[in-house]
Amino acid sequence: MNTYKPQAINEQDFQQQVIEANTPVLVDFWAEWCGPCLSIAPALEDLAEQHRGVAIRKVDVDKNPQLTAEQGIRSIPTLKLFKNGEVVETLTGSQSRRRLEELILKHS
Repeated sequence: MNTYKPQAINEQDFQQQVIEANTPVLVDFWAEWCGPCLSIAPALEDLAEQHRGVAIRKVDVDKNPQLTAEQGIRSIPTLKLFKNGEVVETLTGSQSRRRLEELILKHS
């Protein structure tokens, strides 16, 4: 597994991969049928490779309904940046690569 690529996680590994992580984690809540979700995916892949100080994880909302509800996700894509187990920023809707990079740089 290439740790510098966005990794799919689920309800079972969210605690370890996000809450207990030693580095900031950007979580992309998405779905396969969501056009805006698919449009930001290449930017997230690029940024994961370029900015290794922030881990990028992906949660498929259709496969993880309990986690989606627990995180208060009402629309997708929603990106939440966690630091020390806490949400420090949330972005909802399609985002430019530049905006995503600004978020990562701010917290890496």
